[in-house]
Amino acid sequence: MPRTAAPAIRLFLLLTLLLSSVFYALIVGNGHVAGARGMYVMGLMWCPGVAAMLTCHLRGDAIAQLGWRWGAWHWQMVSYLVPLTYVLVAYVIVWTTGLGSYGNPEFVGTLGEMLGWPHLPASWAVPATFLLLASAGMVRAVSSGLGEEIGWRGFLAPALVQRMGFTRGALLTGAIWGVWHLPILLFADYNAGTPWWFAMTCFFVEIMGSSVIMTWLRLRSGSLWTAAVMHGSHNLFIQAFFTPITAPRGTITPWAIDEFGFVLPLVMSVFAIYFWRRRHELDVRAE
Repeated sequence: MPRTAAPAIRLFLLLTLLLSSVFYALIVGNGHVAGARGMYVMGLMWCPGVAAMLTCHLRGDAIAQLGWRWGAWHWQMVSYLVPLTYVLVAYVIVWTTGLGSYGNPEFVGTLGEMLGWPHLPASWAVPATFLLLASAGMVRAVSSGLGEEIGWRGFLAPALVQRMGFTRGALLTGAIWGVWHLPILLFADYNAGTPWWFAMTCFFVEIMGSSVIMTWLRLRSGSLWTAAVMHGSHNLFIQAFFTPITAPRGTITPWAIDEFGFVLPLVMSVFAIYFWRRRHELDVRAE
């Protein structure tokens, strides 16, 4: 892939900001990331991808440079399983240490009706829901994650890594990605109920770790789909299953769970360090 010029990076960031501002206004004005049945946030998530494709078009660059090829199935499976693994580890820590408890009755009680069998026992409803989410649910999760990843890992991360090396490129991509979330973190309800300063700190640690892992997978596989699959898997398992199935144990639970508690960022940091230590496997500068 040819070296991406600095003006192209600036154009991408400007277009991302301009497009995102429309959905920032809609979400902040509504106060809820679930506003318009989630269509506002879906629109926001596609802004980086649209900005990347517009940047290629306006500059006459080949859109193929974004990494559209699927690549080896092995890397797609890794991208699917890595989030499931670190999320499972994080929540097992939460449940076994008493920071939260498994089996939130408010969530479990709705599963049978959601599946269409109101009297289905929990022993069947929980695994059936998990399997449905882990298969069909991934289609929707990847479709929303793809919008971001065309921009962040399809365009921006490879461009910055080319110019700065893996470590600084992956971390700067993560920092920009985190700042992009700030309006909905600070002015809407994208939070699990902790103070903004704590939620933002945990979220930024988590997102920097994500950026290192996703950038490694994107460069190792040559495919942006690895990032889209990992993004979808990460969001799906946290938001649709592990967080809602965790019951509170006093006031500590919101401080421990989800992307805004401290357990998941700590676990993800360990995974990120593992991938960072393998940076020399990539055909890029390691620093």
